Amino acid sequence: MSESDPDVVVLRQTIHGSDARDLTAAVRERLPNSTVAMARTPDEERDLLETARIAVGLHIDEPQLAAAENLELFACVFAGTGHLPRDALADHGVAVTNASGVHGPNISEYVVGAMVTHARQWQRAHRQQARREWRNYETTEVYGSTAAVVGLGAIGRTVVDRLDAFDVETIGVRYSPEKGGPTDEVYGFDEFHEAIADAEYVVLACPLTEATRGLVDAEALRTMRSDAVLINVARGPIVDTDALVSDLRNSRIRGAALDVTDPEPLPEDHPLWGLSNVTITPHNAGHTPHYYDRVAEILAENVRRLDAGDDLKNLVA
Repeated sequence: MSESDPDVVVLRQTIHGSDARDLTAAVRERLPNSTVAMARTPDEERDLLETARIAVGLHIDEPQLAAAENLELFACVFAGTGHLPRDALADHGVAVTNASGVHGPNISEYVVGAMVTHARQWQRAHRQQARREWRNYETTEVYGSTAAVVGLGAIGRTVVDRLDAFDVETIGVRYSPEKGGPTDEVYGFDEFHEAIADAEYVVLACPLTEATRGLVDAEALRTMRSDAVLINVARGPIVDTDALVSDLRNSRIRGAALDVTDPEPLPEDHPLWGLSNVTITPHNAGHTPHYYDRVAEILAENVRRLDAGDDLKNLVA
């Protein structure tokens, strides 16, 4: 089988500064017995999709699907698949998988780092170092604390796993609490206030939905402990920004670590920038040089399962 008649076609894409060449190399390394072709242009995508069994990429449109007569699997390189023509894929008998889990290691490191940063007051240390000021200050520990993790998907579960080394008591919040989870306790979203009331750290790792939009509002912030730190690696609109600014200014909570904001990008004159108890990063907690390696691992496993007739990993449709 030649590259013009491939098993797998890698479509055009760039994620975290890496393009389709990097993903193609990662897939070829893990599927040495398969023919893996990379599409560099729209014409190459169309031609290669006519014969490929499997396509991996960000998007596939209905005209491409119409020509993809042999396509059995579209492996989306994002965790979210709402942008895909799901009905058309189903009509063509094409299974869809996602990249859920690829961000677990890197985003969980961000969360743990944010917790340690606020516990050990690294922000203050940086300010004092810039002033060459040798002055002692009090700190706390992450060890033995309580963390409420809102969202127990792949990222939330990995956060909980990493916190086990710190002997942190964990409280999970999920849509179906009856399913349980890896945390010491599990609550539903209708019990959100009970879940966060005793937590020194409130970690947002949930999707943005109608149920979670504005979840952390003035009332929720009032429920949180005065020494609590809010960590948002989810989406900005889950938090009422004005209420958060007010409570941070008045030390009603200890601090916040925000990888996402509302609005985003955060305007230069926004008051969040000037608060000493806030750490802000430009929506890059998910950045990792290993993104495509993890996507390729999921794909390689699914190629083996597809060939064996087994259920696919991360199947969404």
